[in-house]
Amino acid sequence: MDSKIEILSTVTVQHSEDLYKIVDLLNRTLKRDDLMFGLALDEDDQKQAIFTIYRT
Repeated sequence: MDSKIEILSTVTVQHSEDLYKIVDLLNRTLKRDDLMFGLALDEDDQKQAIFTIYRT
């Protein structure tokens, strides 16, 4: 089985300690629509977060 994950969009936003709650909510709500959401701290600026939308 060949599974591909496609990046649909990426944006850099101001990091907030509750930002992960939005990502978790989106993942729980939209997984049946083959969408997945990711959040990572920017390696160069820890005050920024990278939010990514994937199609699975």
